[in-house]
Amino acid sequence: MAIDLKKGSHINLMKSGNRHRVCVGINWGAIRKKAWFGLIEQTEDVDLDCSAAIYDQNKKLIEVVYFRNLRSKDDAVLHSGDDLTGDQHGDDGLDNEVITIDFRKITPNATSIVLFLNSYKKQDFSDIPYSKIRIYEGTARRVDKVLADFNLSSDKGFSGYVSMVMGKFYLENDDWKFEAIGEPTKTWRILDTLDVIQEKYA
Repeated sequence: MAIDLKKGSHINLMKSGNRHRVCVGINWGAIRKKAWFGLIEQTEDVDLDCSAAIYDQNKKLIEVVYFRNLRSKDDAVLHSGDDLTGDQHGDDGLDNEVITIDFRKITPNATSIVLFLNSYKKQDFSDIPYSKIRIYEGTARRVDKVLADFNLSSDKGFSGYVSMVMGKFYLENDDWKFEAIGEPTKTWRILDTLDVIQEKYA
């Protein structure tokens, strides 16, 4: 059974076996609005950008994997590609973007991988009907076993924000663990969000 993560909760990815490769799937919905006195429902595309920032033990940024850099130099972190719309017809249970991490390939000086989300069109997170992440075994197109779920949209504290830090993988005692962060940031651009991450979360 998958673990239902809350802010600040941690899981040890290696605890139940040799789990060296995981996927992080992000799923979100398009915004639905009423028009013409409520007679017509319109759908507004939502373009969220999921990124992974890789840091060393000195909090120095090694590399960022995002929609313009889909593969890390060591081939350890892969991005499935940019989703520009979100789910158009409600939650289909599928991930819109997936970041795959192979800890066996990660560069030896990496000690943390921080996952964050930016709303490209500056759409307020509180207007997006749902946004959630899950950590699972499998591939970008196949889910074998869900390890943990984290419902981002359940927190009303995201109202008024267009960027958030979702969580981070971190190396501790030779084991990779995950911490659910779920904190909004007062930024919009990826570069500005990286500054906040380096200061508070790397």
